[in-house]
Amino acid sequence: MDTLILNPSKRYTYADYIGWLDNKRRELYNGFINLMSAPTRLHQEASGTIFGNLFIFLKNKRDCKVYSAPFDVRLPTKNGETKDGEIYTVVQPDIVVICDPKKLDKKGCIGAPDLVVEILSPSTSKNDLKYKYYIYEKAGVKEYWIAFPAEKVIQIFLLNSNNKYELKQIFVEDDKISPFLFPEISIDINEIFRD
Repeated sequence: MDTLILNPSKRYTYADYIGWLDNKRRELYNGFINLMSAPTRLHQEASGTIFGNLFIFLKNKRDCKVYSAPFDVRLPTKNGETKDGEIYTVVQPDIVVICDPKKLDKKGCIGAPDLVVEILSPSTSKNDLKYKYYIYEKAGVKEYWIAFPAEKVIQIFLLNSNNKYELKQIFVEDDKISPFLFPEISIDINEIFRD
């Protein structure tokens, strides 16, 4: 296979994205490429614990589905933009929960998930704290978790009535965290960030 050469200053669509068959992980932020690196072991352990708890909770109790990366979430800028050539933002959150089955198709999710979890690593912190925060806010993701493995902290942001994120709660060691969307579930922060 020939080496794929992409122009970092060119704006691409999801139609372009699905044609890149070189096995590199990428996201598109408003059409611009963001390369992704392999996550660390601590990142994967935290992700696995959160995912596992959500999966077990949602398995038989809700219509909601939980997915872990790599899982494409396509975020159209306007309602009704569902064609691959019209979508410029594609992200692969660490964990997503989607409660509207109409948003799921064979390619992943199209539209805002209900809950997104991003687990920071040194190579992704700028994206998760800055770019993805605004991407998720603009798309209408109701609940956004940002996990800081080194500090053993999780922040939860909720979309308010003005469609802006508000920091609702910060969870630290010895706390138990519950999604605002599913207050019945409780996950021990020490379990998420165990050494």
